[in-house]
Amino acid sequence: MKLDKATVGKRYAKALFELATEVHEEQAVYEQLLVLRQVFIEVADLGEILSDVRLEMTEKKAILSALTPSFDPLIQNFLAVVFEYNRMDDLLLIIDEYERRFDDKQGLIIGTVTTAVELTAQQKSAIEMQIAPLLGYEKAQLTEQIDPTIIGGVVVEANHQVVDGSVKSRLEELRMKLSE
Repeated sequence: MKLDKATVGKRYAKALFELATEVHEEQAVYEQLLVLRQVFIEVADLGEILSDVRLEMTEKKAILSALTPSFDPLIQNFLAVVFEYNRMDDLLLIIDEYERRFDDKQGLIIGTVTTAVELTAQQKSAIEMQIAPLLGYEKAQLTEQIDPTIIGGVVVEANHQVVDGSVKSRLEELRMKLSE
């Protein structure tokens, strides 16, 4: 059975995170993964190139060996496993999932807050302080989005959860109740 990319990302990230936790290197691994992510963003096709069956194995290994010397042995070994199982094109998903696990352990939830108008720094901070405990975290880091169609209020999306306090959704609820 072929696994979807999200499942692959979660499995590899979980294994790496557990190993990093075991050796008390979660922070160091996280920092190196951020560097690796930047490389894979700047060279957009790198994952596909390293997973492409049309490219000779020696050529792919040469690319990988040029990429890995600056990383700690833990990351080097991890990349070797990902490479061996031909999952280099899933590396960004793996890094994203590791980051989510790392943030979870830090008590941090990352998400978005959508409002009809731009928030002040104080308003954004207040929302972050209120939403974190509501979702079971110590702190929240929210990226702002502006959507005038919500009319007013806020919509917070984080960790596959949505807290919708928008005027638009309240009006839709009222409309449904009135139509019953």
